[in-house]
Amino acid sequence: MLFIFQAYLVSQDIDTGADATEIGIIEKLDEYLAPDIKLFDENNNLVDINKLIDKPTIITFVYFRCPGICSPLMDGIAEAIDNTDMKIGEDYQVFTISFDPRESYELAQRKKKNYLNLMKKTGVEKGWLFFTGDSANITKATSSTGFRYKQTGNDFVHAASLIVLSPEGKITRYLNGTYFLPFEFKMSIVEASKGQSGPTVNKILQYCYSYDPQGQQYVLNITRVAGILIIFISIIIFFSLAIKPLFRKKVKNTSH
Repeated sequence: MLFIFQAYLVSQDIDTGADATEIGIIEKLDEYLAPDIKLFDENNNLVDINKLIDKPTIITFVYFRCPGICSPLMDGIAEAIDNTDMKIGEDYQVFTISFDPRESYELAQRKKKNYLNLMKKTGVEKGWLFFTGDSANITKATSSTGFRYKQTGNDFVHAASLIVLSPEGKITRYLNGTYFLPFEFKMSIVEASKGQSGPTVNKILQYCYSYDPQGQQYVLNITRVAGILIIFISIIIFFSLAIKPLFRKKVKNTSH
Protein backbone atom coordinates (compact mmCIF):
# COMPACT_ATOMS: atom_id res chain seq x y z
CA MET A 1 0.00 0.00 0.00
CA LEU A 2 1.42 3.31 -1.02
CA PHE A 3 1.09 6.30 1.28
CA ILE A 4 2.72 9.63 0.52
CA PHE A 5 2.81 12.51 2.94
CA GLN A 6 4.90 15.39 1.70
CA ALA A 7 5.09 19.11 2.08
CA TYR A 8 6.22 20.46 -1.26
CA LEU A 9 8.28 23.48 -2.21
CA VAL A 10 6.29 25.67 -4.57
CA SER A 11 8.52 28.72 -4.40
CA GLN A 12 12.24 29.00 -4.96
CA ASP A 13 12.74 31.57 -2.19
CA ILE A 14 11.38 29.50 0.71
CA ASP A 15 12.87 30.14 4.13
CA THR A 16 14.58 26.83 4.86
CA GLY A 17 14.30 27.58 8.56
CA ALA A 18 10.53 27.12 8.48
CA ASP A 19 9.08 25.36 11.49
CA ALA A 20 7.91 21.91 10.40
CA THR A 21 5.07 22.02 12.95
CA GLU A 22 3.48 24.80 10.89
CA ILE A 23 2.98 22.45 7.94
CA GLY A 24 1.02 19.22 7.61
CA ILE A 25 -2.08 17.59 9.06
CA ILE A 26 -3.10 17.69 12.71
CA GLU A 27 -5.56 14.83 13.16
CA LYS A 28 -8.97 15.86 14.47
CA LEU A 29 -10.89 12.61 14.21
CA ASP A 30 -14.42 12.73 15.65
CA GLU A 31 -14.38 16.53 15.74
CA TYR A 32 -16.68 18.61 13.56
CA LEU A 33 -16.23 21.07 10.73
CA ALA A 34 -16.59 24.62 12.04
CA PRO A 35 -20.09 26.07 11.58
CA ASP A 36 -21.04 28.97 9.33
CA ILE A 37 -18.29 28.62 6.71
CA LYS A 38 -19.32 30.73 3.73
CA LEU A 39 -17.50 30.22 0.42
CA PHE A 40 -18.08 30.98 -3.25
CA ASP A 41 -18.80 28.03 -5.51
CA GLU A 42 -17.56 27.83 -9.11
CA ASN A 43 -20.64 29.79 -10.25
CA ASN A 44 -19.91 32.66 -7.83
CA ASN A 45 -22.75 31.77 -5.48
CA LEU A 46 -22.05 32.45 -1.82
CA VAL A 47 -22.96 29.27 0.08
CA ASP A 48 -22.71 27.90 3.59
CA ILE A 49 -20.84 24.66 2.94
CA ASN A 50 -22.12 23.12 6.18
CA LYS A 51 -25.61 23.20 4.71
CA LEU A 52 -24.36 21.33 1.65
CA ILE A 53 -23.07 18.42 3.72
CA ASP A 54 -25.95 15.93 3.65
CA LYS A 55 -23.95 12.85 2.65
CA PRO A 56 -20.37 11.58 3.13
CA THR A 57 -18.17 14.45 2.02
CA ILE A 58 -14.49 14.52 1.11
CA ILE A 59 -12.72 17.84 1.56
CA THR A 60 -9.39 18.62 -0.02
CA PHE A 61 -7.48 21.89 0.28
CA VAL A 62 -5.45 23.13 -2.70
CA TYR A 63 -4.73 26.32 -4.52
CA PHE A 64 -5.46 26.35 -8.21
CA ARG A 65 -2.25 28.11 -9.33
CA CYS A 66 -0.12 25.54 -7.51
CA PRO A 67 2.81 24.32 -9.64
CA GLY A 68 3.54 21.42 -7.30
CA ILE A 69 1.54 18.84 -5.36
CA CYS A 70 -1.99 20.13 -6.03
CA SER A 71 -2.24 18.79 -9.58
CA PRO A 72 -1.12 15.24 -8.64
CA LEU A 73 -3.53 15.38 -5.71
CA MET A 74 -6.48 16.32 -7.92
CA ASP A 75 -5.36 13.75 -10.50
CA GLY A 76 -5.54 11.18 -7.70
CA ILE A 77 -9.04 12.32 -6.75
CA ALA A 78 -10.21 12.14 -10.38
CA GLU A 79 -8.78 8.63 -10.72
CA ALA A 80 -10.40 7.49 -7.46
CA ILE A 81 -13.78 8.88 -8.54
CA ASP A 82 -13.51 7.14 -11.91
CA ASN A 83 -12.45 3.81 -10.40
CA THR A 84 -14.93 3.49 -7.54
CA ASP A 85 -18.31 1.90 -8.11
CA MET A 86 -19.98 4.44 -5.83
CA LYS A 87 -21.93 7.24 -7.47
CA ILE A 88 -20.60 10.70 -6.83
CA GLY A 89 -23.34 13.22 -6.10
CA GLU A 90 -25.55 10.51 -4.62
CA ASP A 91 -23.41 8.26 -2.41
CA TYR A 92 -20.85 10.94 -1.60
CA GLN A 93 -19.46 14.30 -2.73
CA VAL A 94 -16.09 16.03 -2.96
CA PHE A 95 -15.33 19.63 -2.00
CA THR A 96 -12.11 21.10 -3.37
CA ILE A 97 -11.40 24.35 -1.53
CA SER A 98 -8.74 26.89 -2.46
CA PHE A 99 -6.92 28.13 0.63
CA ASP A 100 -5.54 31.11 -1.32
CA PRO A 101 -7.97 34.02 -0.78
CA ARG A 102 -6.58 35.75 -3.88
CA GLU A 103 -8.08 33.13 -6.18
CA SER A 104 -11.43 33.77 -7.85
CA TYR A 105 -14.38 31.62 -8.81
CA GLU A 106 -13.39 31.95 -12.50
CA LEU A 107 -10.16 30.09 -11.77
CA ALA A 108 -12.07 27.42 -9.85
CA GLN A 109 -14.48 27.12 -12.75
CA ARG A 110 -11.68 26.60 -15.28
CA LYS A 111 -9.93 24.05 -13.09
CA LYS A 112 -13.12 22.04 -12.64
CA LYS A 113 -13.86 22.10 -16.36
CA ASN A 114 -10.36 20.80 -17.13
CA TYR A 115 -10.84 17.77 -14.89
CA LEU A 116 -14.37 17.02 -16.07
CA ASN A 117 -13.08 16.89 -19.65
CA LEU A 118 -10.48 14.30 -18.67
CA MET A 119 -12.74 11.99 -16.66
CA LYS A 120 -14.64 9.00 -17.99
CA LYS A 121 -17.43 8.93 -15.38
CA THR A 122 -20.56 11.01 -16.06
CA GLY A 123 -22.41 13.20 -13.58
CA VAL A 124 -19.23 14.25 -11.77
CA GLU A 125 -20.08 17.95 -12.12
CA LYS A 126 -22.90 17.55 -9.58
CA GLY A 127 -20.75 15.90 -6.95
CA TRP A 128 -17.29 17.44 -7.26
CA LEU A 129 -17.64 21.06 -6.18
CA PHE A 130 -14.95 23.74 -6.24
CA PHE A 131 -14.84 26.68 -3.83
CA THR A 132 -12.97 29.90 -3.15
CA GLY A 133 -13.33 32.31 -0.25
CA ASP A 134 -11.93 35.05 1.94
CA SER A 135 -9.17 34.49 4.48
CA ALA A 136 -11.51 34.40 7.51
CA ASN A 137 -13.71 31.61 6.15
CA ILE A 138 -10.75 29.69 4.75
CA THR A 139 -9.11 29.80 8.18
CA LYS A 140 -12.29 28.45 9.78
CA ALA A 141 -12.28 25.51 7.39
CA THR A 142 -8.55 24.69 7.57
CA SER A 143 -8.26 25.14 11.35
CA SER A 144 -11.24 22.96 12.19
CA THR A 145 -9.95 20.13 9.97
CA GLY A 146 -6.29 20.35 11.04
CA PHE A 147 -4.87 21.42 7.68
CA ARG A 148 -1.76 23.55 8.26
CA TYR A 149 0.20 25.32 5.56
CA LYS A 150 2.70 28.14 5.20
CA GLN A 151 2.85 30.95 2.68
CA THR A 152 6.24 31.49 1.06
CA GLY A 153 6.20 34.56 -1.17
CA ASN A 154 3.35 34.19 -3.64
CA ASP A 155 3.04 30.46 -3.10
CA PHE A 156 2.57 27.93 -0.30
CA VAL A 157 4.15 24.90 1.32
CA HIS A 158 1.48 22.37 2.24
CA ALA A 159 0.57 18.71 2.56
CA ALA A 160 -1.62 16.51 0.38
CA SER A 161 -4.60 14.91 2.07
CA LEU A 162 -8.28 14.04 1.77
CA ILE A 163 -10.42 14.77 4.82
CA VAL A 164 -13.52 12.61 5.04
CA LEU A 165 -16.65 13.85 6.83
CA SER A 166 -19.86 12.13 7.88
CA PRO A 167 -23.23 13.56 6.73
CA GLU A 168 -23.28 15.39 10.08
CA GLY A 169 -19.93 17.07 9.39
CA LYS A 170 -17.86 14.86 11.71
CA ILE A 171 -14.29 14.09 10.65
CA THR A 172 -14.02 10.33 10.22
CA ARG A 173 -10.87 9.69 8.20
CA TYR A 174 -7.74 11.25 6.70
CA LEU A 175 -6.31 9.82 3.48
CA ASN A 176 -2.82 11.23 3.09
CA GLY A 177 -1.01 11.38 -0.21
CA THR A 178 -1.80 11.76 -3.90
CA TYR A 179 -2.78 8.18 -4.77
CA PHE A 180 -5.82 6.48 -3.27
CA LEU A 181 -6.62 2.79 -3.56
CA PRO A 182 -10.21 2.27 -4.77
CA PHE A 183 -11.01 -0.05 -1.86
CA GLU A 184 -9.64 2.36 0.74
CA PHE A 185 -11.42 5.29 -0.94
CA LYS A 186 -14.74 3.39 -0.92
CA MET A 187 -14.36 2.14 2.66
CA SER A 188 -13.72 5.66 3.92
CA ILE A 189 -17.02 6.73 2.35
CA VAL A 190 -18.92 3.73 3.73
CA GLU A 191 -17.55 4.33 7.23
CA ALA A 192 -18.36 8.04 7.01
CA SER A 193 -21.95 7.24 6.06
CA LYS A 194 -22.23 5.41 9.40
CA GLY A 195 -20.37 8.10 11.33
CA GLN A 196 -17.53 5.68 12.09
CA SER A 197 -14.01 7.05 12.32
CA GLY A 198 -11.26 4.94 10.79
CA PRO A 199 -7.50 4.62 11.34
CA THR A 200 -5.05 6.79 9.49
CA VAL A 201 -1.31 6.67 8.98
CA ASN A 202 -0.86 10.23 10.18
CA LYS A 203 0.42 9.38 13.67
CA ILE A 204 2.81 6.77 12.30
CA LEU A 205 4.14 9.28 9.80
CA GLN A 206 4.58 11.94 12.48
CA TYR A 207 6.73 9.54 14.48
CA CYS A 208 8.59 7.72 11.72
CA TYR A 209 9.09 10.70 9.43
CA SER A 210 10.81 14.03 9.98
CA TYR A 211 10.47 17.19 7.93
CA ASP A 212 13.51 18.07 5.83
CA PRO A 213 13.41 21.86 5.30
CA GLN A 214 16.04 21.74 2.56
CA GLY A 215 14.32 18.99 0.59
CA GLN A 216 10.87 20.37 1.50
CA GLN A 217 9.44 16.94 2.24
CA TYR A 218 8.93 14.37 4.98
CA VAL A 219 11.71 11.79 5.05
CA LEU A 220 12.08 8.51 6.88
CA ASN A 221 13.69 8.95 10.29
CA ILE A 222 16.07 5.98 10.31
CA THR A 223 16.99 6.45 13.98
CA ARG A 224 13.39 6.19 15.16
CA VAL A 225 12.55 3.25 12.92
CA ALA A 226 15.73 1.43 13.97
CA GLY A 227 14.84 2.09 17.60
CA ILE A 228 11.43 0.48 17.13
CA LEU A 229 13.01 -2.58 15.48
CA ILE A 230 15.62 -2.92 18.23
CA ILE A 231 12.93 -2.79 20.92
CA PHE A 232 10.81 -5.34 19.05
CA ILE A 233 13.74 -7.73 18.60
CA SER A 234 14.77 -7.28 22.26
CA ILE A 235 11.28 -8.23 23.41
CA ILE A 236 11.38 -11.40 21.28
CA ILE A 237 14.81 -12.35 22.66
CA PHE A 238 13.69 -11.67 26.24
CA PHE A 239 10.65 -13.90 25.96
CA SER A 240 12.68 -16.58 24.20
CA LEU A 241 15.21 -16.64 27.03
CA ALA A 242 12.48 -16.58 29.67
CA ILE A 243 10.48 -19.42 28.11
CA LYS A 244 13.43 -21.67 27.21
CA PRO A 245 14.31 -22.77 30.80
CA LEU A 246 10.63 -23.50 31.48
CA PHE A 247 10.44 -25.60 28.33
CA ARG A 248 13.60 -27.54 29.28
CA LYS A 249 12.25 -28.15 32.77
CA LYS A 250 9.00 -29.46 31.34
CA VAL A 251 10.86 -31.80 28.98
CA LYS A 252 13.05 -33.05 31.84
CA ASN A 253 10.07 -33.75 34.07
CA THR A 254 8.35 -35.58 31.22
CA SER A 255 11.40 -37.81 30.65
CA HIS A 256 11.29 -38.96 34.28
